[in-house]
This record gives sequence, C-alpha cells and structure tokens, in this order.
Amino acid sequence: MSGLSGRYPLSDLLEAARLPRSSYYYALAHPKAPTRPELWEAAAEIFSRTPNGCGHRQIAMSLRAEQGAVMADKTVLKMMREMGISCGIRRETDYHRYNSYKGKVGRTFENVIGRDFGADGPWEKMGTDVTEFRQPWGKAYFAPVYDFASKEIVAWSTSTHPNMAQQHELLDQLLAKMPEGSAPVLHSDMGWQCQQAGWCNRLAEAGVVQSMSRKGNCIDNGATEQVFGHMKVTDNGNRAVGEDHRRKCA
Repeated sequence: MSGLSGRYPLSDLLEAARLPRSSYYYALAHPKAPTRPELWEAAAEIFSRTPNGCGHRQIAMSLRAEQGAVMADKTVLKMMREMGISCGIRRETDYHRYNSYKGKVGRTFENVIGRDFGADGPWEKMGTDVTEFRQPWGKAYFAPVYDFASKEIVAWSTSTHPNMAQQHELLDQLLAKMPEGSAPVLHSDMGWQCQQAGWCNRLAEAGVVQSMSRKGNCIDNGATEQVFGHMKVTDNGNRAVGEDHRRKCA
C-alpha cells in the first residue's frame, strides 16, 4: 500500500482494502520482526549441505539436534520464507519406479516410529530402504541404514540385484558397528526383504526393534526417502553408487 499512497488518497486505499485507519498506522509503528534471527546462520549452513538444499523438516531436526533449539517445523518453514530459501521440488523420474513391496510374504511389524524421526542421540532411531540407480551398464541397487540423530549413513550395500545377499551384507556391516548395549529401532517399509525370517531373526537376536511403514504410506519412511531424493537430485550421487559397486566387483 505504501507504493500507492503517493498516487491515490490514503482514505481511498484503506476503503478499497477494507482496512481500518488505526490498523494501518499500528502496522507502520510496529514493523514485523524476523522469525528466530539468531538461528538464520545455522539454518543457512544446514541448507547448504546438499546441492539442492533441504526442506524445513530436515533443517528443524538438525537445529534441534545441533543447536538445542526448541521450535516447531512450521516455525522453520516461516523462517526459511523470510530468508528467501526453499528446497527445489524433486520431480518424479524413472528412478522412483522400483518397488520392493510384494504383499505379505513374511513377518510384518507395527509402526513404532510413527513419523517421529527425532532422536536424542545416535543409534536410537534408524531407517533403511532400497532404491534403484540406473547406470550406463545396467541397474545398481543401494541399501543404506540411516541414523536419524547423527544424519549419517552408518552401513550400506550396493548390488546389481536387490536380493537377500545384499540385505545380509548390509546387516553384517550394521551389527559389526553397533555399540554394545544399544537397542535401536530400525524402521523400514514393508518390502519383501525386511519381512524375511532370516533378516527378522538376526535383528531380534541383536536387540534391534523392527518398525514398518503402513502399506502405501511412503511418508512413514520419509527420513530415509529424503536421503534418496537428495542423492538423485544430481548425477553425483548416481555416479557414486555406480562407482562403489564397480570397485566391489573389480
């Protein structure tokens, strides 16, 4: 309205906007303060960690874990809008077409995580999944275990086939690194690999609690899915998985 006040009478502008004169002058006397400006620098640094940036939920989780900030996800979204940063929308591609769901072929588990991806420390809540990368020579499948607290991929396996051999290689690496006395929750979708008796039994014997997304609810495993999304934004992640698998097969 300030840009029009020199061209039109203020009374006409207020009438057109149906805004009381008192509200207009109150807003002029009380300019809107920025949202949590003390966290802007930290938020910008977190946003810059990935080539395409990251969303407000990821930034919120990182601010809570690293800065001890007490804030809602929507507060971070508001803060990002004021800062002028936003995570680019990742378009659906052929890389998203792999689906490990084959129905109920083994054991399934309740959703213990319940979309609460926050954790007080590492080796408390973790996620796993399998995704497909297309390479010039064929397809590579990447299976990681992602720690929700440390934001690290603590174990991973690449393979040309998303089979149980890959899953047991992943589990060998995970259990070898798991600190003594820890009992993490490992969340996954209802993919056929995670329902297999051999997989479930090894986790149970190690004290790992299984948690599963509901059928058709990819957001239930959103913390792990976003890792795949960021990797696939650029060709760098695509090439990295392919190079890792070629080195293993050499």
